[in-house]
Amino acid sequence: MQDVKPIMYQKFLNYMAAENYSKRTIEIVHGTMYGAFERAITLGKIITNPCNGAIIRGKEKTDKIKFINSEDIPLFLTEAYKYGYIYWIFFKVLIETGLRKGEAAALQWTDIDLKSKTISVTKTLDLTAKNKDDLFGDPKTYNSRRTITISNTLANDLHFHKKYQNQNKLALAELYHHDLNLILCRNDGNFMPKSSLFNAFSRILKRAVIPEISIHCLSHTHAVLLLESGATMKYIQERLGHGSAQITADVYAHISKKIEKDTMSKFEDYTKNILS
Repeated sequence: MQDVKPIMYQKFLNYMAAENYSKRTIEIVHGTMYGAFERAITLGKIITNPCNGAIIRGKEKTDKIKFINSEDIPLFLTEAYKYGYIYWIFFKVLIETGLRKGEAAALQWTDIDLKSKTISVTKTLDLTAKNKDDLFGDPKTYNSRRTITISNTLANDLHFHKKYQNQNKLALAELYHHDLNLILCRNDGNFMPKSSLFNAFSRILKRAVIPEISIHCLSHTHAVLLLESGATMKYIQERLGHGSAQITADVYAHISKKIEKDTMSKFEDYTKNILS
């Protein structure tokens, strides 16, 4: 701890701001770090607190988190399937897992165990890469490395997808990009360009008459589904690869009308004999 200087700590906070963490989240992290260094001073391990004088930047959370409502998901997936099977499976994986698009694009068959129904997230794929040497990179953060469980439905979808992909491998032979071993890819085994994904997503939204959102909002959609099903913030944090449950709560608390209605309904049921 004694090696941490004020300039180093300020760079750390600036990095969080650059990674689009909200100002509130950075304030929470700063408060935790400040307390830890104050404790170190009390124990005589350091003389001064490097957190003193730090400037906290970050986005003020003025915009609401955007996601696809649960009642609109079936129509979205139907339109995605009509648009193209490879886009349907890509977007369905995002909705069912909460993976970031780069994490999903980087998935190889060695990363998935269909028997145990688990996916290991160990890398990300640069959708703008010009050559294969620059294709794969490390996940966004340390916590982004994780293993998640998938539903029986998605496992069955991926079983079918593997058979579908094997047919493409046989048909294209040496023209297929066998070396990449990608799960979510073009029919020739190569990764899907960023522009193709973005254009497909935008057109599918229009066909489903859903307001324009970014692909990353499918991760938010997954989180909201988890919240609506009763999952804890801690579980969602670990599944999405967030640094802390507080960051998850900061992002997703109070965003679903369905959650609000269900919560009030439970409150009324519990208190009807108490407050009436």
